[in-house]
Amino acid sequence: MIDIKEVPEFYQGYVRTLGEGELVPLLLKSGDDFIGFCRNLTEAQGRYKYAPDKWSIKDVILHLIDSERVFAYRALRFARNDKTELSGFEQDDYVPEAHADERTIHNLLTEFTNVRAATVDLFSSFNDEIRKRSGIANGVQISVEALGYIISGHLVHHMNVLNERYTK
Repeated sequence: MIDIKEVPEFYQGYVRTLGEGELVPLLLKSGDDFIGFCRNLTEAQGRYKYAPDKWSIKDVILHLIDSERVFAYRALRFARNDKTELSGFEQDDYVPEAHADERTIHNLLTEFTNVRAATVDLFSSFNDEIRKRSGIANGVQISVEALGYIISGHLVHHMNVLNERYTK
């Protein structure tokens, strides 16, 4: 388990949602839990928004896919000792451009499954030295390992939000 002090403050809440555990098993478990959670959603449920200005469940799924790709890309760059500072991304600009509600739940979950498998393969390939490497993304110093825990914790965070606000 990563020391929470090694995680930038903004992301610590995500990592805290994970409890204890090693990175790759946490990635696998959170991915499986998410697929299990979403598997029985209907298309109508997938388009549900708990308020007019909020994302639909399908938007949330695609946001998770996009964010995982961004975080994994950052991890890859830092793992390869790329010292280029990486910019942030504006999630609220991505969501309307993704047109998630035009896709099926099945299609989104297939894409999520593929992205998560690639993420697991990527982090499984890193040794301890590589996991400790870091770089600057969105103006913050962050390690390869922290990015992996953030990916998993970000998913758990959104699953909790879906449970609390979308499925009651």
